[in-house]
Order: sequence, then structure tokens, then C-alpha cells
Amino acid sequence: VTHWHSPKFHAYFPTANSYPAIVADMLSGAIACIGFTWIASPACTELEVVMLDWLGKMLDLPAEFLACSGGKGGGVIQGTASESTLVALLGAKAKKMQEVKAEHPDWDEHTIIGKLVGYASAQAHSSVERAGLLGGVKLRSVPADEHNRLRGDALDAAIKQDLADGLIPFYAVVTLGTTNSCAFDRLDECGPVANKHNVWVHVDAAYAGSAFICPEYRHHMKGIETADSFNFNPHKWMLVNFDCSAMWLKDPSWVVNAFNVDPLYLKHEMQGSAPDYRHWQIPLGRRFRALKLWFVLRLYGVENLQAHIRRHCGFATQFGDLCVKDERFELAAEVNMGLVCFRLKGSNERNEALLKRINGRGNIHMVPAKIRDVYFLR
Repeated sequence: VTHWHSPKFHAYFPTANSYPAIVADMLSGAIACIGFTWIASPACTELEVVMLDWLGKMLDLPAEFLACSGGKGGGVIQGTASESTLVALLGAKAKKMQEVKAEHPDWDEHTIIGKLVGYASAQAHSSVERAGLLGGVKLRSVPADEHNRLRGDALDAAIKQDLADGLIPFYAVVTLGTTNSCAFDRLDECGPVANKHNVWVHVDAAYAGSAFICPEYRHHMKGIETADSFNFNPHKWMLVNFDCSAMWLKDPSWVVNAFNVDPLYLKHEMQGSAPDYRHWQIPLGRRFRALKLWFVLRLYGVENLQAHIRRHCGFATQFGDLCVKDERFELAAEVNMGLVCFRLKGSNERNEALLKRINGRGNIHMVPAKIRDVYFLR
């Protein structure tokens, strides 16, 4: 077993774990409901609605993302961030198809799908590209700036170029906390550009989103009101064990309509008064995952969760300082959140050899990354 909770595990991303989350997971396994509709287990649906509102308020998300605002918006627990990216893409695709059909009634679906194009930073996670493959649409990789962030002018130029080529821009992924270096795309620039061109904005904050429960990190979310969907993984950094990926939608009806298949055996009298989460996701069945959020939030409270995040960010700053003080090492990117990107001064080969030695001993586990042909350890 690769022990993801060993203090010597520094690969990929952290995974969360805690006593209340494990107890809740055991209870979820014991209750064993499959909560695809409200009637299949009312508590399973209703607790999820409330927990996503609690969590949204902890992040200070705009009210239109929350079910308690009385509008269309609301949250759902997905399995992973990659699932959320795909679900948002399919919702955006359904929305754009309807708009284009209204404008061009003579175009068939294949013609429209062939013209659709989405956007993401060159630093976005590989799951964004995969969502494009699964959704059957073109996704364009937009170059990031010198700080590895997607900027508004680059996105604007890419969209204008595609419009000039007769394509139909429909979807843009803005990453807050990239995998390679935990860089933050400029949502405050990209959001307004996408809004102007009527392009769906999906914000992927898989790892870094947990830190937004701390007010001092919320400046990275500037422009969140321009987004159509937002996602982060409490199972990465917020003491809720896998799987628990929180997603909010301003207008879930596009996703619901894209996924809606209503056989008689799934109909019930309360339809419409509570969400049937099977329409908000790719699988039909779903576990009682809201229990994990409830137990963790009740047992730790917001202040203890904030202290947990701040402690980890402190460790990263401390390790970054050690790298800077040692003349053999250098930082490959600025220290962000709990991630430090560092390398031995010198060639890529030298750093490859170092990583091979570290991992070969079987004591510490790390993975590398490469940006603009510079190889580093993260």
C-alpha cells in the first residue's frame, strides 16, 4: 500500500482524513441508501442541500450559488473534480446548443457540435482535456503568463480568433490553484471576458478551494460572481475523506435538462420540490456523502478547520525559506498555499537523478513537474 497519510508522503496532492469523517463513512456504509431521488432517502438529499449551503457560506460564495437564497442555484457533492469539470461542460454544451438552434433552426446537432470550442489554461489539469474528449468537443489550450496564470487578454484573443474562424465558443475553465505550481488564473479578468462572449465559466479550485475558508486567501476568488459553476474538493484538504467534491451551479437546470431521463419507476409525488440529484451527476446511484461533511463541520467547526489550513501553509513557507537559504537549491515557482516547487541549481538531469534517489529509498515519496522545460520537484 502507498500510505497517503504517512507524514512522509509528499506526492500528487494531500488527501484528507479524520475521525468524524471515518465514522460518518462507516455510518453511510451501514445505512447503505442509494440516494438517487428524494423519495429513495429524503435525509440523503436534504442534508446535502443544507451542507452545501453551510460550506458555501464558509467560503463566502455569492448568494446565487446557494439553495437558501431562494433562487435557482444550489450545490451537489460529486465524486471528483474531474467529474465536476465534465458535468459543467455538458451543461454548457446543452445551453449553447439550445441558443444556436434558436438562431439557426436549419443547422443539425452534428454541425453545431463540430463548431463548439472550449478554453483552459495550458497549466490546467489533464482532466479538463479529458472532459473535452468525453464531451466530444474541441478544447483549446491558452498560454499562461510568466507567473503561470491564465489572463483575460489571452482568453479574449483566443475567443476572438475562433469567432473569426466561424467556431462557437461555449465553455472556459478557470483554475484556482494549478496542479504544477498552485498558480491562480486571473478570474477577475477571465470571468468578464467570458461573460461578454456568452461563454460558461467553470472555476476549478480542486486543491486550493479549501483555503478559501480563511478570509486572507479569498482575494484569489475575486470575480467569482462572474462564474456559472464552482468546484473544490473537501477530500483534499478539509479533513473529509475521499470522495467528496463540492460543486455549485448558478442555474442547475441546464445540467438537469441535459441528463434528464425520467422512467416511471423513478417518478415520485415530491418531484420538483426537492432536487433529484441523479440529474446533477453522471452516475445514477449515490452514497450518503453529506454525512461526512456534517460530522466534520460539527466536530471541528470553522475555526479549527481554518487553523488546520493555516498550519499547512506555514509548513510550506518554512520549507520554502530553507530552500532559499541553501545555496544548492532554488525555488521554481513562488510558494503558494501548501505547495513548494523546488530544484537543485543546474540541469534537469541532475534533478531527475535527485528525485530517483529520494523515491528509490522508499522513505519519502514525491512527484516532479515541468513548466517551460524546467524540471522540478513539488
